[in-house]
Amino acid sequence: MENMIYAENLRKEFKKIIKEPGLKGAAKALFKPKREIITAVDDISFTVSKGEILGFIGPNGAGKSTVIKMLTGILMPTSGVCRINGKIPKEDRKNYVREIGVVFGQRTQLWWDLALRETYAVLKEIYQVPDEQYKKRMAFLNEVLELDDFITSPVRTLSLGQRMRADIAASLLHSPKVLFLDEPTIGLDVVVKENIRSAIKKINEDEGTTVILTTHDLADIEYLCERIVMIDKGKKVFDGAISELKHNFGDVRTLEFELTGVPDFQLLDYSRHFKMKENDIRAELDGSTVRVRFDTSKVSVEEIVSYTLRTVHVKDLNIKDVEIEEIIKRLYRREVSL
Repeated sequence: MENMIYAENLRKEFKKIIKEPGLKGAAKALFKPKREIITAVDDISFTVSKGEILGFIGPNGAGKSTVIKMLTGILMPTSGVCRINGKIPKEDRKNYVREIGVVFGQRTQLWWDLALRETYAVLKEIYQVPDEQYKKRMAFLNEVLELDDFITSPVRTLSLGQRMRADIAASLLHSPKVLFLDEPTIGLDVVVKENIRSAIKKINEDEGTTVILTTHDLADIEYLCERIVMIDKGKKVFDGAISELKHNFGDVRTLEFELTGVPDFQLLDYSRHFKMKENDIRAELDGSTVRVRFDTSKVSVEEIVSYTLRTVHVKDLNIKDVEIEEIIKRLYRREVSL
């Protein structure tokens, strides 16, 4: 399949001035500054196929935003190469920006005091979208993102969910081939999040738009992506399908036991009984339900069930599938290795 995004050995370094304490340190930093090289992105390579939705994840400070800024042309790599649809962002800036759409979380690209419809009219002129194409485009975006209810309202009066939908529409007005979404569901309630996810999926399916999605909400990843690239401390630590991640590192399971008597919970001591660390097995009580999360490489499902049934009175049992959120948390904590 054709690669829409190509990144090879991307590296970004920043110079940081080291300031010693006190007035003397401030004077020294001013006249004879001591500099330190900070490597924010360390030789990262990956490709994204045309029409793919890639989840790009990592903890805070991992270098995600720096990579996205290099791909969008905001930053120049210290070394390495990135091409989007055959174009190098910093070298072909004018033509390149016509082919991408960008949404940066809670930083809006809309004009605060203009009505949303007027904002889109301004963007139409900036991107030189022909009249007939603009009408068709707005009809499609209205259908997918449901803009009609607030399209005549000033941007400053929109709720966070409405503004996010409006921002996504603005980034798609010129029919970009690639869409960069940085935390598109941050701060939104559950219903609005589901609407945004559905809209992104429909846009991808209907138009074949290539999407790079950065998010801390792993429900976004599971709903929209089949593949993720994970980075940590500037380095790539995983690149593959979510199914591969679950298969290779999905040794965390959750069992839920509904008890007939809540005081029975006091009788359960999984870590002591199985001689395991708390990181490997944890139990919590939620109403009358005991939820046990454990590492199946250390203890089996059968052993957990047998011990629980011997110790307390159980009304019902539920075995939950492996959770990608738990796998990724453990990867970040270095409890499992790649």
